[in-house]
Amino acid sequence: MIILKNIEKSYGNLKVLKGIDLEIPEGKVITICGASGAGKSTLLHIMGTLDKPDKGEVLFEGASIFTLKDEELSLFRNQNIGFVFQFHHLLPEFTAVENVALPAMIAGESKKNALKKAQEMLQIMHLSERFLHKPAQLSGGEQQRVAVARALINNPKIVLADEPSGNLDTEHAQNLHQLFFDLRDQFKKTFVIVTHNEELAKLSDRKIIIRDGKIQA
Repeated sequence: MIILKNIEKSYGNLKVLKGIDLEIPEGKVITICGASGAGKSTLLHIMGTLDKPDKGEVLFEGASIFTLKDEELSLFRNQNIGFVFQFHHLLPEFTAVENVALPAMIAGESKKNALKKAQEMLQIMHLSERFLHKPAQLSGGEQQRVAVARALINNPKIVLADEPSGNLDTEHAQNLHQLFFDLRDQFKKTFVIVTHNEELAKLSDRKIIIRDGKIQA
């Protein structure tokens, strides 16, 4: 699905990624692990087109995505990639269903259709009774499931998650991890997850370890 070839990235004099070669298959849960500062999040951001490499190529289903213009790249990202971050980034003034519907409306869906799709996604997340709740009225685990629903509403081919359970207690973290595997099995979704959680890494289909900007294993 995604192939990275000789990816390098520096910030000033700091070389963060030092020639990464990686292939992400379809329908798998892949975890990326390593110490803080190893380059995990930078790699994820390049994979998700949020950042551009200094050198190398990213192929998505055979197409070199960084040849696209900025506007085309934004459209590609909206249609093909979902994002879940450690801090859920829900808009506090909007309800759960409105937060989930936003990417669909950005993609051109009518508000009516977007809200209907958002309700369906929240039902899958077992949040049927939370449609009209604002983020402050939700638990941490519920907020993160709303964020997952938002990531999935445009039916992306891949979901990228950066420490998605980093702020959750053990029970809510385990529930979120199980949700990823359920979504993989039910919808054949591909997940790439940056994590320090060893339990999640052991359960994943493949664990990638990055050390000093290179893939160790």
